[in-house]
Amino acid sequence: MSISNMQVFDKYVMPATIERVAQVIELFNAASAGAIRLTAEGFEGDFTQESFFQSLEAAARRVDRYATNSAVTATDLEELKRVGVKVAGGFGPVKYEPGQMTWLQRPTAQGVAAAADAFAEILVKDQLNTAIAAAVAAIENVAGATNDVSASAGISYSALNGSHAKFGDMSGAIVASVMNGITAHGLIGDNLANSERLFEARGVMVIDILNKAVVITDAPALYETGTPNKNKVLSLVEGGVDLFDPGDIITNVETTNGKERIETTFQADYTFGVALKGYSWDTANGGKSPTDAELATGSNWDQVATDIKLTAGVIAIGDAAG
Repeated sequence: MSISNMQVFDKYVMPATIERVAQVIELFNAASAGAIRLTAEGFEGDFTQESFFQSLEAAARRVDRYATNSAVTATDLEELKRVGVKVAGGFGPVKYEPGQMTWLQRPTAQGVAAAADAFAEILVKDQLNTAIAAAVAAIENVAGATNDVSASAGISYSALNGSHAKFGDMSGAIVASVMNGITAHGLIGDNLANSERLFEARGVMVIDILNKAVVITDAPALYETGTPNKNKVLSLVEGGVDLFDPGDIITNVETTNGKERIETTFQADYTFGVALKGYSWDTANGGKSPTDAELATGSNWDQVATDIKLTAGVIAIGDAAG
């Protein structure tokens, strides 16, 4: 492989990757009804912070026009803060021999496209798995948002309905459910005819069930081993989970000597942010640049919205044996 070919690989693999990521993001957001929003927006520092006003429903009261005009307790207009956290990841190094491409007379662009597509899909999958792990941990940590029937039953329409009921009259705000493939096909087998496919990428599929999007992905957080083994289904509102992609992808391509054949390695570092509606990352307990285990620890996500109906959503947990 000539030096010019190496420059082409180094120069164009990242623009191609970023373009591919943008395409996947656009398709995923539209198909999933915006329950998990992948954005190209970034933020400075280790955390993202967003302020919002607490619900003032407590300020509503009944008035007796004939009673003594007594003093009433004021309701404070309180501003709450949602905190998201920045996560770091890496890809590679991926090793190949430049001579393989010249030997086969294959164009450099083919290698660029393959590397860009693979990296883009793996990056989006990492973002989605991380978002699901964080949401499962945060929501499952709140009893009022959890319908756990695993002691006696598996995931069923009744179990899902029981989780949606946690939102009461706001259950219509739930726009999508996130489940693994076993759970989804179990529900489809329960006389469910509608399984229109809306979106598909590596390890992720979105279908339509009962006019609500269902994101099907075998994310590790949707399955728990134990006695019994458990399947979990997240049901989320629009904007329940936000993923911020600051676009700070750093790549390096190196060619080294010293072996019988010349070798080239490709490596990338990247970051993205995760934030949950109604929850705040505990900067003291969870800290900066968290590990997967820390992101999947419920106590590291503090519920800041006082009403469950104003949070990211609910979760149903069932016996995997069904």
